[in-house]
Amino acid sequence: MIEPTPAGRRAFVAAHTRLQRPPHTPELELHLADEITPVWRMTEEALEEIGLPPPFWAFAWAGGQALARYLLDHPQIVAGKQAVDFAAGSGIVAIATLKAGARRVLAADIDLFCEAAVGLNAQRNGVSVDFTADNLLDLPPPAWADVILAGDICYEKPLAERVLAWLGEARAAGATVLIGDPGRSYFPRQGLEKLAEYQVPTSRELEDMEVKKTCVWRMP
Repeated sequence: MIEPTPAGRRAFVAAHTRLQRPPHTPELELHLADEITPVWRMTEEALEEIGLPPPFWAFAWAGGQALARYLLDHPQIVAGKQAVDFAAGSGIVAIATLKAGARRVLAADIDLFCEAAVGLNAQRNGVSVDFTADNLLDLPPPAWADVILAGDICYEKPLAERVLAWLGEARAAGATVLIGDPGRSYFPRQGLEKLAEYQVPTSRELEDMEVKKTCVWRMP
């Protein structure tokens, strides 16, 4: 059983992953799942039995890897600024943003296991990430945020529409908005500015191919 406490969730994440360097951001080391780790082998039924949501926090998704790579290579976008990493998952984007010189990053995800993963991963990489489990889509975009980052958020139509509307509000309020996307079906390429394109190694267990063409986009 998992203790429903922050310490219990951190222990679960540590026990069911192993430290790895994502192929597209080898500067970072994260607690991730693969074919030899327990979370990888759990079925949906087993996850439901122990009350665990889908472990998005256990993988370095292509959209997040691309966005993290772009920020590490272009630190001037976030240096000295305050940022939000929306749907943070493992925290790869939040951590890269701090490594690029951001003053503060708030990682947001409604899954409390993400809080555990982000905390462990931030500690491993020598940075401190703030975290909220509030659903930011129910709130106005934070006025203090200079930059809002979103990796791989268009895999479901209703969610994609809601997130993109919220990101549009943030852009209208003056924030820089960057999105990492590996060609998801519900991502609207029109009306956005492509900043970079990468070939991101991934896994056939997660994606339909071993390398995903993944782009970083900016809301103009």
